[in-house]
Amino acid sequence: MAMARTPRGKWIEAGLQALSAGGPQAVRVESLAQALGVSKGGFYGYFRNRQALLTEMLDTWEREVTEKVIERVESGGGDARARLDRLFTIVASSGDTPTVSVAAELAVRDWARHDEEVARRLRRVDNRRMDYLRSLFGAFCSDEDEVEVRCLLTFSLRIGSHFIAADHGGRSRAEVMGLARKRLLA
Repeated sequence: MAMARTPRGKWIEAGLQALSAGGPQAVRVESLAQALGVSKGGFYGYFRNRQALLTEMLDTWEREVTEKVIERVESGGGDARARLDRLFTIVASSGDTPTVSVAAELAVRDWARHDEEVARRLRRVDNRRMDYLRSLFGAFCSDEDEVEVRCLLTFSLRIGSHFIAADHGGRSRAEVMGLARKRLLA
């Protein structure tokens, strides 16, 4: 009886989990094989080397946090405010998968500080996200400055809120994020 091969996507997910936990140096073939409970020989059936895996991890992350999110938002239809509201919901609930988790987002950002190619890719991803936000906010805000401010605030909330440990005057973090969402959609 032949043994089932570990799917390519599982190697990529395991790589993103390792990246999230310990940075790019933690993405090691032997460690990934151990985490998956398989031999490392299966890795080479999919990837030439570790660098090929790192590239596919970034490809997967980029696709999942840009085009896949945009497709989900757009598939629900509605006006720009409805789509922004859907975007906020999707982003708030997407932390449980290795490819779109906040941990992966922060790990890629940290990696980009030390790797010029990753930094170029991150800039492309951030520009794609900002362009999409501009298209949505621009549908109901006629002032270009207002559009840019709302885009930056929205994006900053996504990235920066995970670094803030402050209390919110008797409100929960979820309540404050809801208030921010309401203000941005006004």
